[in-house]
Amino acid sequence: MHFVEVAIQNVRGFSPAGRFPLKSGYLILKPPTADVLPLANVALSLLFADGRGGDSSLVGSAGRSGKAALTFVGQDGMTYRILRELGGSGSLHRLNPATSQPELVSTDVSEINQYLRGQAGLPPRTTFEQVYCLQLVMLPSRRPRKSVAKAAAAAGAKASGATPSLAAASQVAPAEDVPAAEAKVKVLQKELVTAKEVDQLQFKVDELASLIFEADSKLKGGEGLKEAISRAEAAWRAAPSPESMGLPLDILTRVKRYPKAVARRDEALARLETDREPEQEDASLKVPPLTENRFFWGGLGAGVLFMGLSVGLGIVAAQPMWRYLALINIPAFGTAAWMALRYVDDLQHATRKGSKDNRKDARQKKILDEFELEDAPVRMAIKALNLESHTEIPAALEQKDLLGIRLGELQTQLEEYESSPEFQAAIRDGQELRAQQETLNAELTAKGTYVRDLREVERELSRLKESIALAKAPPVQVAAAPGQTPVPVDPLEDPSPLVLSQAADVLTTDILSVQALLKDRCVQYLTALTDRRYQGVEWDREGNAFLLTQNSRVPVGELSPKDIDLYYLALRLTVVEKTCARVKRPFLLDDVLTGVDEAKLPLVARMLKHLGTLTQVLHVTAHPGFGQMSDGTVNV
Repeated sequence: MHFVEVAIQNVRGFSPAGRFPLKSGYLILKPPTADVLPLANVALSLLFADGRGGDSSLVGSAGRSGKAALTFVGQDGMTYRILRELGGSGSLHRLNPATSQPELVSTDVSEINQYLRGQAGLPPRTTFEQVYCLQLVMLPSRRPRKSVAKAAAAAGAKASGATPSLAAASQVAPAEDVPAAEAKVKVLQKELVTAKEVDQLQFKVDELASLIFEADSKLKGGEGLKEAISRAEAAWRAAPSPESMGLPLDILTRVKRYPKAVARRDEALARLETDREPEQEDASLKVPPLTENRFFWGGLGAGVLFMGLSVGLGIVAAQPMWRYLALINIPAFGTAAWMALRYVDDLQHATRKGSKDNRKDARQKKILDEFELEDAPVRMAIKALNLESHTEIPAALEQKDLLGIRLGELQTQLEEYESSPEFQAAIRDGQELRAQQETLNAELTAKGTYVRDLREVERELSRLKESIALAKAPPVQVAAAPGQTPVPVDPLEDPSPLVLSQAADVLTTDILSVQALLKDRCVQYLTALTDRRYQGVEWDREGNAFLLTQNSRVPVGELSPKDIDLYYLALRLTVVEKTCARVKRPFLLDDVLTGVDEAKLPLVARMLKHLGTLTQVLHVTAHPGFGQMSDGTVNV
């Protein structure tokens, strides 16, 4: 998990408006002013909204609305964007990897929190705050000291095995007006009762939201089938069919008989060509012209010759006998006439053969026309379906029937799923749970439009009681750190039990195993930060810490503020390093190093640089030395 971008508008400590990309590694965030940049508070308000407007305190300029958005990659690898109007409503979006477009997940606070826990892999708020956020108010030196009465209460809690609480507050001063403070304690106690009631109601609402989410998840089990049906229906509609492609309805029947039609055509054409071959040979014989017939010219020449002789000799000789020569013209002209008649007969015979050839051409055309009736639809189908051969047509057209069968199967599965007892029970449970949720929301509304958070009231009440106790009780002489003069101060609270217990939750193990896992690395950080003034650390069964020197074993609560802050920093860096080896989450670090010696800042920067190789580290600071060691700088 890592943050990708933070976008703000009128948020305290940030620029008036902007979008700031966040890359992996060790990243420095430089605030625009000297004001504290509440990066951790903004992230907590977005990721763990309470729905009661508690984040309105982050608004920058009064009278204007503030907005904040955070884009991050969850443990499931999906990109999420949560957008919230500070003090108002919000929404969660998820990036669709197929379309690269954001999709709305929910606008309900409880459902968003449940979804982020179940899908995106967010830990509980306390774990995220105490393990992955390091704020200035978390430093032990900034927490209230134990008064005598509080030390006795802590001793009783230790005897009972309870884990001491950490109150995030600034240094508590003795109360100036004890009676007024005690009166305010009574008011806060009444408010605490109301806050507890609201907290219990909110817990029930959150529980109902979780149950509603589970019921909705069961109802959403059919979403996959619905999407599959939608895709199958779209594929079925897009599949080719004779109607959609403009083909004859019996195209499949035509395709089946197409090979027979081709065979019939080829057979008919072959038979026609066989019958035509001898006729083509006869037709190839030409009828010689009459002018080339020598018998015709011989008979015609002989007739003319004898006709001329009979006339000429009859006149010259004046003899009637020469006239009989003209009778020879009869057989001569008869031969010529017979040759002419034979030529005409040959021409008629050749003309009859040409007519027969024309009939055979017409038969061939008829055969091809009949085949065209079968061939044209098949060729049209091949072109429309963009295929190579007619054998592929049945498979292409049968696809629609197969998709229709698949669509029917999916619709049947959906009907069976929606009629199942589990689905119907989820519908009834969802309706009942929503009715209970509306009732509880009405009760919450009746309690008041705005009720402070239970922990906030408890912290204020605790601080007020401590201030009263400080005003009434004298300070206690406490042992100081080695090499320092004892100072009459109250002991500080040991932060170890809460940190170790949260680390045990993240690593899903017990607190003793966590101590064994953290000890060596914590000692390395501690000796480096304290110039080897402490050579070891030990924890008891409750998680209370003791630092080891050459000659003593000092409880952490009795250390000087400077040393206990260094120990706390070493412990927190160790916990982040070990937990991020199991599950990666960003580490948000406010400018908590203001009290650290300048000579140690490069060492701390190298430590944070090392953590940046394991997970995303976002360090809010304006110190120029850290920017030189970081992987990047963002001006926010």
